[in-house]
Amino acid sequence: MKVLISTDIEGVAGVFHHEQVRAGNPEYERARLLMAHEANAAIAGAFDAGATEVLVNDSHGSFRNMPPELLDARAQAVMGKPRYLSMMAGVDDGVDAVCMIGYHSRAQGRGILAHTINSFAFARVYFNGIELGEAGIYGALAGEYGVPVVMASGDDVFIEEHRPLFPHATFVQTKRATGQTSGISLSPAQACGAIRAGVAAALVQRGSARPYVLAGPIAVRIQTQSPALADLFCQWPALRRLDGDEVGFDAPTVEAAVRMVNSLSAMSSMLR
Repeated sequence: MKVLISTDIEGVAGVFHHEQVRAGNPEYERARLLMAHEANAAIAGAFDAGATEVLVNDSHGSFRNMPPELLDARAQAVMGKPRYLSMMAGVDDGVDAVCMIGYHSRAQGRGILAHTINSFAFARVYFNGIELGEAGIYGALAGEYGVPVVMASGDDVFIEEHRPLFPHATFVQTKRATGQTSGISLSPAQACGAIRAGVAAALVQRGSARPYVLAGPIAVRIQTQSPALADLFCQWPALRRLDGDEVGFDAPTVEAAVRMVNSLSAMSSMLR
């Protein structure tokens, strides 16, 4: 059994503020270690359940947050960018199941540090009329490869949003949101214990899990954070202007849609 663990940081226990998730801050240096500890808990859970190979995908920001020397030596690290499959890189390598660790709710949600891919660029993202956050987008990408999301961890808002998309998955709540930058968290040790147990249980029961599939073509609609960003994105001839702050495009597959959205995210740096 080959398992892909995609690890973000905003849903990690003890992480609440933007300074914790942006490199260059002393608090980030602590938070990236918490991220690595939760990844290690998931790796241990996968091997507890009989995994023969584990890939751990660093899925936050620069995609090079977790110190590789701190990761469980039994796993292989997927790090760095750019990469076509982004937060789901490795899913095309014969993977049987995906676990999402440290994920968060979508942009405009009430979860801790809620956003979708790029908090500067995107206010809302829709695939075929369904509003999705990162977990939904990348869960659909995994589904296109026939791979189910069997386990996910994050705050209570993240879980509430994504249980309908992954009804057979095991969810582990690491904290409860009381605001965008506040909440009540498990201790790191408690969170890691729950994640290890959750991953192991999910993989043992993975036969009941089904991939989250969005059939192509994919109609993508994006509400940008400003009309200026919509101006910029529509320099790309494939995009249509739908409203002052909305753009749209069509893609043949989820993978093509994801690659286009990530290209727009990179373009947005021109206006920072």
